Amino acid sequence: MGKKIKKEAEPLPKDVFDPLTIESKKAATVVLLLNCTEEEILAKACEAIYKFALKGEENKITLLELGAVEPLTKLLTHEDKIVRRNATMVFGILASNNDVKKTLRELDILNSVIAQLAPEEEVVTHEFASLCLANMSVEYTSKVQIFEDGGLEPLIRLLGSPDPDVKKNSIECIYNLVQDFQCRLAIQEFNAIPPILELLKSEYPVIQLLALKTLGIITNDRESRVMMRDCQGLEHLLKILENKEFNDLHIEALAVLANCLQDVDIMQQLQLAGGLKKLMNFAENTTFPDIQKNAAKAIVRAAYDPENRKILHEQEVEKCLINLLGVENDGTKAAAAEVISAMSENLASKEFFNTQGIPQLVQLLRSENDELKEATSLALANLTTADQNNANAAAEADAIEALINTLSCKRDKAIANACTVLTNMATQEALRIMIQGQDIMKAIIQPLNSSNTLVQSKAALTVAAVACDVEARIEFKNSGGLEPLVELLHSKNEEVRKHASWAVMVCASDEPTSVELCRLGALEILNEINLSIKRKNNFSEGAYNRLLNNNLSLKYCQTGYLSSNDLIPDGFYDAGRIKTGTKLLPLKELALQKPSDRRAIILINSKPSLTSTTLSPTEEKSESPVQTATTASKSFIKEKGTRKGKLRKEEEKSKEEEETPLSSKIVESNVGKEWCLPSDQEFCHYISEVTKSILPITNLKEQIEALAKYVAGKMGGPVSKESLHEFKWEHHISEIEFQLKSNIVPIGLIKKGTFYHRALLFKALADKIGIGATLVRGEYNRAWNEVKLVDQTNKGVTGLSSLPEEFIVDLIFEPGTLLKIKSREAQNYKLL
Repeated sequence: MGKKIKKEAEPLPKDVFDPLTIESKKAATVVLLLNCTEEEILAKACEAIYKFALKGEENKITLLELGAVEPLTKLLTHEDKIVRRNATMVFGILASNNDVKKTLRELDILNSVIAQLAPEEEVVTHEFASLCLANMSVEYTSKVQIFEDGGLEPLIRLLGSPDPDVKKNSIECIYNLVQDFQCRLAIQEFNAIPPILELLKSEYPVIQLLALKTLGIITNDRESRVMMRDCQGLEHLLKILENKEFNDLHIEALAVLANCLQDVDIMQQLQLAGGLKKLMNFAENTTFPDIQKNAAKAIVRAAYDPENRKILHEQEVEKCLINLLGVENDGTKAAAAEVISAMSENLASKEFFNTQGIPQLVQLLRSENDELKEATSLALANLTTADQNNANAAAEADAIEALINTLSCKRDKAIANACTVLTNMATQEALRIMIQGQDIMKAIIQPLNSSNTLVQSKAALTVAAVACDVEARIEFKNSGGLEPLVELLHSKNEEVRKHASWAVMVCASDEPTSVELCRLGALEILNEINLSIKRKNNFSEGAYNRLLNNNLSLKYCQTGYLSSNDLIPDGFYDAGRIKTGTKLLPLKELALQKPSDRRAIILINSKPSLTSTTLSPTEEKSESPVQTATTASKSFIKEKGTRKGKLRKEEEKSKEEEETPLSSKIVESNVGKEWCLPSDQEFCHYISEVTKSILPITNLKEQIEALAKYVAGKMGGPVSKESLHEFKWEHHISEIEFQLKSNIVPIGLIKKGTFYHRALLFKALADKIGIGATLVRGEYNRAWNEVKLVDQTNKGVTGLSSLPEEFIVDLIFEPGTLLKIKSREAQNYKLL
């Protein structure tokens, strides 16, 4: 036998490359293989890159830098199924990196990824394609593109996939997409709610949670809530709430339920099925604070609807809320207080909380938790609005102190709510006095200085409600509250301006506060507001008029008119005409100025000065006007903290000095002194005389004539028209000013007075004895008084008196003559 010879393998054709096995340990090498045309190499290269990317974020960045992303995008449309699958797997992992996401958006690959969701593709392809879309859909631009490229419909279809990863990725992507309104509308078109509800039965909590979160978004729309109801979605939610093993899902389930309970029909369906009672029992009995809080919030959403409030009241929700106010968790108590706020719109519920609820809320208002403070203050604000019984109940529960303390908390809404409660309570006088006793006028200043317009508005409204009494206004003024209040008149917010104007109108109810408001510029600001059609309001006009009416000196200087209802008070002074918007200096500042050649300022004052020497009428008559002026001048300044005895000694000593040095000494000693309103003994004597001689006259016309003659007699007597230019009243006034060393002249010292002196004196005396007279300023030192009289002798057919006629009272030419307002004589009197 011959030796066996080994058979040789047949050689490959000359045009075929011999197989080559390569083992690479460099990512860059594998990336180069992505440009290969062989399916097997491409598939293996993608698989290797997938494994590399799985290892961490740094590897994803490395692949991006090596340029792997662009060739991979081309493989998504490769004809080989395995290549497409492996490329999709790579993108599913890479898309979680933000830098890769940016590149993918630039390469516009989403359409190719959505194509991998086709039914004929493998489950693994579905898994990683949906994962890629879930990662990309986090950003708005990708979200829009997925929707526009038709990605929503295949994602909804994949909710029914047998693979849990596909379900998870699909519902996650859908959750991201439905943040956009257009996608939510499409959800209804594609009937997505039934497959989403099916996911609630999943054995995987993450899928259940994503499904609930998605339902929580889409049920913000009414149509989706109706679909939820029709698909028995409420039953699914209640089953989750009843299952204690699903505690981690309860908060999200309650959020969906809260949305659904906004609709009355769903609420009624839930009530009939016993679901509403289950919800309240769940809220009371669950041992998880966060879940309990969210259960209460679900009830809040329902309570915002009037019909729902009726249903909740029928289910005795008030008792549930009282119990929730007693739990330990502040968040739950705040949520319960929020429900009470909403339920207070129901009158029956509001009445229930009068005895059960308000005391607990007041107690919670003292909490250090600002969120709880805000919620309880809102509840009290709503409960006390237009309800005196509840306001009284709050006061009985010692709410006033807690509310005033809340004014200094950090939460703007809590401060605003506290202001509302105080405003509601202040409508009752007894409660208002209690509030004033707790230093409210000091505490309200901080909210007035707030930068929050809601707080500013509510604080100003509180001032308007509480500052109805003189003592409160004085305290508010002395505490520095007027400055921030006036500042609020500048606000661009309409409510702030309106309420600030209201508060100013209330504060301007007495003269001292009114004068201070004018000093702070309130009148000019209000005038500016009233000139604007857009900015003015009912209260701004009322505030402006009240400021003038309680500062008659300014009113007369600005408008040149005082009505018969404007009764001249002590301290009134006529400084002459000033333009609207010009500030009138206070009398004190004018008194401390050095004498000048400006028009004399005429003062009306019937009060005796603390430092003046009391003179009897006979003593006054024996003195000359100059002597009287010197005596009156002593009352202009008084030493701070000086005893009366010391003052008397100084006055006795001063009598021994000459008149001119005395006056000079008074003016020079003004620095460091406290000014005191000078007395006018002569004017006091006038009042005494007209009260005795003219007031008893029963006929009004005779009263007016007698008073006119009396005034003329005290001011130099009648003056004929021809000799009017010879009546040297200016020299007389200058003499008094020189003796007083002041521009301020008490009216009783004037013995030669022209038109405007006589008209002012007539008005001042007429006001004292009840004669209705106006004071009108004219041109060229003219002023006059107008009165109304009814001619009782001129009765018509009915026997009734004729309408009253207006007359001007002649005080200078023929004193006592009444000139008909439209007569030529009256016009001459005003214009001559």
